[in-house]
Amino acid sequence: MEESFTSSIETEGLIRNILDQLAKVTKLAPYLPDDLQVSAYNTSDPSKLADLIASNLNVSNAEKQEVLEIFDVKQRLHKVTMMITKELQVLEMSRKIQSEAATEMGKSQREYILREQLKAIQKELGEYDERRMEINEFKNKIEAAKMPDEAREAAEKELERLSKMNPSAAEYTVSRTYLDWLVNLPWSISTEDILDIKAAQKVLNEDHYDLDKVKERILEYLAVRKLKTDLKGPILCFVGPPGVGKTSLGRSIARAMGRKFFRMSLGGIRDEAEIRGHRRTYIGALPGRIIQGLRKAGSKNPVFMLDEIDKIGQDFRGDPASALLEVLDPEQNFSFSDHYLDVNFDLAKVMFITTANILETIPAVLLDRMEVITLPGYTDLEKLAIAKKFLIPRNLSDHGLKSKNLSFTDSAIKKVISDYTRESGLRNLNRELGSICRKVAKKVAAEELETIRVTPTQVGKFLGAAKFYQELAEKTSRVGVVPALAWTSAGGEILFVEATAMPGKKDLTLTGQLGEVMKESVLTAMSYLRSISNKLGIDPEYFSNHDFHLHVPAGSTPKDGPSAGITMFTALASLATGKPVKPYLAMTGEITLRGEILPVGGIKQKSLAAYRAGIKTVLFPKKNEKDLDEIPKEVTDRVEFISVDTVDEVLEKALGISFKKDTGKLRRSKKTTRKSVEKKMK
Repeated sequence: MEESFTSSIETEGLIRNILDQLAKVTKLAPYLPDDLQVSAYNTSDPSKLADLIASNLNVSNAEKQEVLEIFDVKQRLHKVTMMITKELQVLEMSRKIQSEAATEMGKSQREYILREQLKAIQKELGEYDERRMEINEFKNKIEAAKMPDEAREAAEKELERLSKMNPSAAEYTVSRTYLDWLVNLPWSISTEDILDIKAAQKVLNEDHYDLDKVKERILEYLAVRKLKTDLKGPILCFVGPPGVGKTSLGRSIARAMGRKFFRMSLGGIRDEAEIRGHRRTYIGALPGRIIQGLRKAGSKNPVFMLDEIDKIGQDFRGDPASALLEVLDPEQNFSFSDHYLDVNFDLAKVMFITTANILETIPAVLLDRMEVITLPGYTDLEKLAIAKKFLIPRNLSDHGLKSKNLSFTDSAIKKVISDYTRESGLRNLNRELGSICRKVAKKVAAEELETIRVTPTQVGKFLGAAKFYQELAEKTSRVGVVPALAWTSAGGEILFVEATAMPGKKDLTLTGQLGEVMKESVLTAMSYLRSISNKLGIDPEYFSNHDFHLHVPAGSTPKDGPSAGITMFTALASLATGKPVKPYLAMTGEITLRGEILPVGGIKQKSLAAYRAGIKTVLFPKKNEKDLDEIPKEVTDRVEFISVDTVDEVLEKALGISFKKDTGKLRRSKKTTRKSVEKKMK
């Protein structure tokens, strides 16, 4: 076949482009012979050049046939240009893919080689076997821990991640610590309860005197636990003044039940993470103190004491009391979730015991989840028995003394209780007995004496002058002075309400750091007193021509509450009528504008305070008569409790003023007018 060809600039350009592309293709294509480029440069015929290149390219036969069927040389060169350009693009892409694959392979191979070298170095140092042993040890611990499915899955996933991690990586320690916490928690470890009721009662009686209500509750739990094995642990809250044995009672309960004991102090905690833990993303993260306590106890059913729950604080870091809601709820704590572990832990078998001095500062939603058991203060006879049975033997042992070296008479112990301590608990009594033991130990060590029996006379020699004295004989039987019974976090207390008047324009001054509620009680008492001034025979001008001052010592101690209402009324009535209150009489109760007396709290604690202070008669609200059942017999035998329903009854019992029921007029005994009393007092 004859081919037509006309040389032109375009044709020359096509030939040069083809040769340039061929040079690039020859470098990239391993299937092209090395002399192809030389042959192409030496071919002067464009038609033969196109055929030469097309025949050597890695294209299909159909495309080669298309080249053969083109007779116009210029078109043939165009076709070959497109073919060689396409081939060049394919080869460049292939080379790029090959280069990337080679890079990845090189990186993996490099890491493999380095890892093998590291293994060899670790083998020489003996470290490789240790790491492998550590991984195997974790596997065995996961098997032995008998975790729930959720925790086991999390542990195995973390272990797999740990096994692939370089020990020098920062995450390695975090992952290992997390695994360590998971495998060392008591997922399936529990102690067997002592379900012998008599044996448990014996242990409780050995450790603590009295506290019958608490002991009865623990024995009830053990009895039900004996009949129902899957019983959930109770949530108890011991409330009482300091030193009555709340914390030590928790240890005694654990010993009686044969359980492990862990105590956690909540006083001053402000961070929610203390309860629930920190997320693992934080540096130095740890589980909360609940999980930490269970790990230390080594059991999933310990006696867990949360001490001072009424002293929890809150700030920008959260509210720990709210975090305790899940912990102290038997309906929720079977799936307690700690932020660090991020898996559920069953707290249903844990026996939680909380302690508090007062209930007012505990959130209502948290208090609702607990069974409150009140531990009141001790009477003098109870303190005497506890001192003889527990405190003195312990102090003798702590100070290296024997019973033959030191002994106490009952009267000496009573003197220490009455003259050197005034408290609901036993801490100060224990300190004073310890002080005597130290002084005796000094004399025994110096061989100055070998044995001594402490009597009331010798108590003063060891402890110095009495710290407390009976001030009621001096302060009662005075006009305008009335003892009030108060309740504090440290137990019951005696407060003296003092009232005085001076010429003025009916101003009322209140001192003694009185709270708002207490100030309102004073105003209520004054208003009611003025409303019945005619019945009491008080000159109506008396209130208009005088200023009144009411003071409640001690002035440095804040005081609040409505329970001193009738005491303040009685002090003002005593001042207005000139009649002193009967000696050794104290009272408590809230007053209304109609002269009614409302019930108050803390009757048992207040009665113990009255008993310790030598009070012989106590006036209390009639609606509080139900509380008399809780007062010890020792107190009721020595203190007369008189329930009152109205202020008229208070005036009769405290000031000797009574009203005839038929006429409502004041009935006075001889010489009961204000002027006669003032004359007599002068």
